[in-house]
This record gives sequence, structure tokens and C-alpha cells, in this order.
Amino acid sequence: MRGRILIYGATGYTGRLIAEHARHVESPPVIAGRSAHRVQALAAELGLEGRAIAFDQSKALDDAISDIGVLINAASPFAKTAPALIESCLRTGTHYLDVTGELDVFQDAFRYDELANKRGIMIMPGVGLGIVASDCLAMHVAAGVPNAKYLRIGLLPPVSLSQGSIRTAFGLSVSQVSIRRNGRLISVPAGRFQRDFDYGDGKRESIAVSWADVFTAYYSTGIRNIEAYFETGFASRMVYHLGSAVADALRQAPVERWPGAAARTLFQSPSEQLRKKDRCVIVAEAEDSWRRRSCARLETPDGYSFTAQSATAIAERVRCGDFLPGFQTPGKLYGADFVLSMEGTSRVDLLRPESSRRHQ
Repeated sequence: MRGRILIYGATGYTGRLIAEHARHVESPPVIAGRSAHRVQALAAELGLEGRAIAFDQSKALDDAISDIGVLINAASPFAKTAPALIESCLRTGTHYLDVTGELDVFQDAFRYDELANKRGIMIMPGVGLGIVASDCLAMHVAAGVPNAKYLRIGLLPPVSLSQGSIRTAFGLSVSQVSIRRNGRLISVPAGRFQRDFDYGDGKRESIAVSWADVFTAYYSTGIRNIEAYFETGFASRMVYHLGSAVADALRQAPVERWPGAAARTLFQSPSEQLRKKDRCVIVAEAEDSWRRRSCARLETPDGYSFTAQSATAIAERVRCGDFLPGFQTPGKLYGADFVLSMEGTSRVDLLRPESSRRHQ
């Protein structure tokens, strides 16, 4: 197959980190984005080929990726960029990856499963921290409890957030939260579900959010009841509830652009020094009808460094032919231990029926 990797949105914060990491692999990537000036400046700095591509110009987009084997989409908002890029990948026979964690994007991407199978290409959203780590951990705990009925995933959010991540976080402040019940996605009022998780320093209260694990973990594990949580302190809970109360109004024109504007105005993307100090912790627990439980905790480097590693590693696997056509998830395709191949990542079994082990 064609052996080139293209990173779309490479001039953004996360895209640049992926490009910096991927330029050291056997086949250096092509970087791309909408701004010709920014793309060419970054290409010259990193010593890579750069292409100016507008995702909403289908003919030009098809021509630009016709020689590309794997496309990594790092350009938010993914709800706008993903459909156009996926459809172009289907037309050109290019594998599609992205680093989103937005539930709606996964639901939309899954609708292309049949077409991707026919074209022999893979569609895998969520090749960054947000899904790779949690999906692999979900696979791990599910293996400890055959026929598990419940899966709950808790995330201790990192301190450092880029502007793109802030825009995504605003998207979590909604009046309704998606969970999975008896195999179906349903909506419940924000704030109704709260649960304690041990992120390594004792139990801490967390609140349910509409994270993509309620979609991907079901696809990966088959568990029919799934909830995803973020750890929140008292002040964070108040902000979350306030945001939930006004979220629906914020999504109406002309104020729907406010979260992006606020992110650009109020937040600066984290420095390398701050990222090095940051960690991310995820806890997953599976439970069957007899209350037998399997629980594990995963600790990773900061989300951006992890994402650069995982997106590059998956793209390289796909480039070398390690893929399955259609919609896929990282944990199901590459296994629960794939996450442990990321530098600085460790997993601890907190409760496991068979035995308790530590992996590093």
C-alpha cells in the first residue's frame, strides 16, 4: 500500500507535537493544514513536506491525499473536519485516524463502517490519550470479569490544557449526559450520576460526563451498561453545573462561537515544562451480576505527550499493514497491553479476581 502518513492540523498545538514525534520514524510524515503560510513555516522548521489543504474543498482535498496511506486528523472542531476528511479517505482509499474524544464524532464515524469495509480502509477515531488509554484499560478489566454487566471509567483530568482541549471541555458542559443502559445510549440530567474513584491518593468524587467511552468501550468489550466520569473538586462541580445550565443556550447562534473565542482569549497552551510535570490517571472497573469486580488504574504522561506517541504508533502500524477494514477501536484491535508500550505508562490492578499484578 501507499506508505506515507499525513498529519492534518499539524500547525495546531496537538498536531505539532504529533509531527515532532513522527518525524523520527522510518517514513517521515507530510504535514498539512489550511494556512499555507503556517504550514510552510512549520515544514521548514521540522524538515518535512508541507501541503496547504482546505478540508471543505473536496476535489482539491482528494488530489492532495491521493498518494497518502494514512491520514491523522488533529484539526478541531472534529465535528466539522472529520466528516469531510473521512469521505475523502473513502474516495481515495486512505486510512483515517483522529485524536478526538467527542462522542458525536464517534457516532458519525461509525456510520461509515460498511463503506470503509468495502473500500478496504480503516476508520479509527480517538488514537490519542482520550480513547487509547481508557479503551485498553476497559479491555483489561473486562477480561478479569467474564460476562461483566457494568463498566465505569473515571478520569483525573490533567492540569495542562490546550485551547483545543478547552473547547472540547466546554462541550462537556451540557444539560444532558450520555450513558449506556442495556446496550442503548440514553440521556440523563447532568449531575445525576456521581461516583468515587481511587486515583492513587484515596477516593475522590467524580461526576458523569458525555465522554466517547460510552460508545467505544461498548464496541470493544460488549458490556451493556457503561458510564464515564471526570474527577471534580467542589469549585469544578459548581462551574460544571453552571455550564450545564446555560450550555443549550450557548449552542444557539450567535453565541455558539463563544467557547472557542473564550479559549483563545483566556487560555494559553501548556509549555513543555508544565507538560513534563503533568500526569493523567484513569481508573476502570467492571462488575458482573454477582458483584464480582475487576478494577485497575492506569497512569500516563501528560495527555499531549501520550497522544503524540500513540497516534504515531498506530499510524505506523497501519502503514505497515497492521489494520482491519471498517470502524475499529484501539483496545479491541491492538489489545489491552498496547497502552503499556507508551513510554512512561504503568498499570496497577486494584482488584482482580484471578490475581493482582503490576505492569510497567
